[in-house]
Amino acid sequence: MSKKAPKRIGSRAKLREYFIENVGVILNSDILREVAGTSEWGRRVRELRNEEGMNIVTHNDRSELKPGQYLLINLKPLPAFERGISKEVRAFVLDRNGFTCQMCGIAAGEPHPDDGGRKARLHIGHVIDKSMGGTDDATNLKAICSVCNEGASNLTSNRPDTNKLLVQVRRAPASVELDVLKWLIQKFPKQCEAFLKELKK
Repeated sequence: MSKKAPKRIGSRAKLREYFIENVGVILNSDILREVAGTSEWGRRVRELRNEEGMNIVTHNDRSELKPGQYLLINLKPLPAFERGISKEVRAFVLDRNGFTCQMCGIAAGEPHPDDGGRKARLHIGHVIDKSMGGTDDATNLKAICSVCNEGASNLTSNRPDTNKLLVQVRRAPASVELDVLKWLIQKFPKQCEAFLKELKK
């Protein structure tokens, strides 16, 4: 009777296990890349957040974190987004974008200078991230290479200025404004505390 080959653990599963083993510990990108064993570790982390609802935060969510740092807050799952981009839509977006990264301009298969000369691989990225309300519609999708994809989480090509953002918040329902306030308090706890003390004077 032949023995079964040992089951290989994918990079996403490796990262999931590592985050769970290190709840509450700040992890940097070098460690996560090593654990995942792939240059696409950033994409796998976003899948853990968006598709599995793992409460992983970055400097975009918490002011005390530096770029390249990740933190699993707790094991309580957040609402997850299902993978919903069909092969047809992926093919359409890649063709529409001329099989080039819409952030750095490198073409699929070209040696990437920021990835050790490895051939560039293209993925489908969101213009407005799903965690910020973006959709899987082709108009909200773009071709993006692995290198740019690592640093693209929760970034948009059109970032609103202060006035535009405040107008949008003011026009939102009170429940949405409270959600924004909760998020700001979580991201800037020390600054919010100092601000409240200043208001009480």
